[in-house]
Amino acid sequence: MARKSSPIDDGEAQAEETPSIGKGRPTPSRKEAQAAKAQPLVGSRDRASMKAQRAKQAEAREQARVGMMRGDERYLGPRDKGPQRRYVRDYVDARLSIGEWLIPFMVIVLLAMFLPGPIQVVLVMVVWGFVLLAVVDAILLGFRLKNKLSEKFGADRVQPGFRWYAAMRAFQFRMLRMPKPQVKRFQFPQ
Repeated sequence: MARKSSPIDDGEAQAEETPSIGKGRPTPSRKEAQAAKAQPLVGSRDRASMKAQRAKQAEAREQARVGMMRGDERYLGPRDKGPQRRYVRDYVDARLSIGEWLIPFMVIVLLAMFLPGPIQVVLVMVVWGFVLLAVVDAILLGFRLKNKLSEKFGADRVQPGFRWYAAMRAFQFRMLRMPKPQVKRFQFPQ
């Protein structure tokens, strides 16, 4: 059976067949088009928006600083990121290092150098002995950490540079370390 078409259906079909001509608005002049695309090279010169942008940047920097101090992985730099670096930090922070007392000891010796007499020669020898002890302690720390990292992460997966990282952290005074220590003394990582 063939269906009869109504006149309304014929009008819709004809309207669909005739394409619309043009884009429906006039073409803008070159001046109008360039004005619409114009953007400042450096950003807005509005004082309020500049002040808001500076405040937003300061807040982001403060958030990053606090995150880094807490040891949050998102805010750490490439030197401090990763589970192995966290393990090294926790291990160094848990132990008592000779190197962290090197700078306070040297300040005391420097003040004692003003004393007259042969005590100055003895103090120089004591300082060099203390430096030697600190270096030996850092070397032993590197060997211990190599064994611990090999056990935990696998001997072939140990990141290079962990010895230097551990030694430099061990030579810093505990309260000045960045990121801040996350473990207490003698609370070694598993």
